[in-house]
Amino acid sequence: MFISSAYAQATTAAAPEQSLLGMLPLVLMFVVLYFVMIRPQMKRQKEHKAMIEAVAKGDEIVTAGGLIGKISKLGDTFIHLEVANGVELQVQRSAISQVLPKGTVK
Repeated sequence: MFISSAYAQATTAAAPEQSLLGMLPLVLMFVVLYFVMIRPQMKRQKEHKAMIEAVAKGDEIVTAGGLIGKISKLGDTFIHLEVANGVELQVQRSAISQVLPKGTVK
């Protein structure tokens, strides 16, 4: 007498729609994350790889550690960097962070 009837059958038809609507913010968050973070990072990696492959003997570069010098020898994975007259260092190609305009290093 005091308990009203429960109508659980009426709400089961709306459950699939609500689960899709519940996943919508998650999907939108992933799409925004892709366009704001992942895609620009992939573009930067592609540009860095092209820059490393395009370096030649005599180019002036900056390494990731901040060393500035001219490339004296090229190898597949290493380069020889002349930082001063008669001072040559061997660094990895991946350590190149920037190619400077000619005449920057004196």
